[in-house]
Amino acid sequence: MAQATIRGDKKMERKIISVSVKRQITIPQKYFDALGFNNEAECILQDNSILIRPIRDTGGSEFSEQILADLISQGFEGQELLKNFKQLSKKVRPAVQKIIEEADALAQGGDGKAKGKGSQNRLP
Repeated sequence: MAQATIRGDKKMERKIISVSVKRQITIPQKYFDALGFNNEAECILQDNSILIRPIRDTGGSEFSEQILADLISQGFEGQELLKNFKQLSKKVRPAVQKIIEEADALAQGGDGKAKGKGSQNRLP
């Protein structure tokens, strides 16, 4: 059973959930729906706690304007523009994730090979 508490000016709801032998948990349906979870979640270790929050698939919309401007400048129009936009938009998230992973590795003392200004770590 969920328990509601007030912490400061924020209402919190608490529910005990099980952890399987494979370390899996089930997000209660009420929380899943209320927070708009889809097929991915971000898991963050913070202050001896685990924060789990939904990842909303934006389809690369953070870079949509830049992608479109670049494709238009290359002369794409109509269906060809749409086709190329879809292809490039799918590549944004993996490219950003790779950059984040490389930055994390460098911050943790990784291989020590920082990329210079001429780096190949560019978005599509």
